[in-house]
Amino acid sequence: MRIIAKSTLRLFWEKHEDAEVPLKVWYKIVEKTNWTNSHEVKKDFATVSIVGDNRLVFNIKGNKYRIVVYTVFKFQKIFIRFVGTHQQYDKIDAKTI
Repeated sequence: MRIIAKSTLRLFWEKHEDAEVPLKVWYKIVEKTNWTNSHEVKKDFATVSIVGDNRLVFNIKGNKYRIVVYTVFKFQKIFIRFVGTHQQYDKIDAKTI
């Protein structure tokens, strides 16, 4: 999968240093995949939430942080729509962000 954009993750871990390693691990795993649907994502990330409209929510660092992505399986692309703390996540609508 092509992840757009790593810079979003980088900006986040520059503010939250403890997120750097988990975000890099997530990135490396995801970029090597060739998922064709959200159920295949569940096989690799059991805790991923499928929230609708091709959006997935990944728990990072024991659910301290969250990533919301918009997926286009046909083109093998994932667009990072949100990365933040669990508290910040609670203030957004993951289905529309």
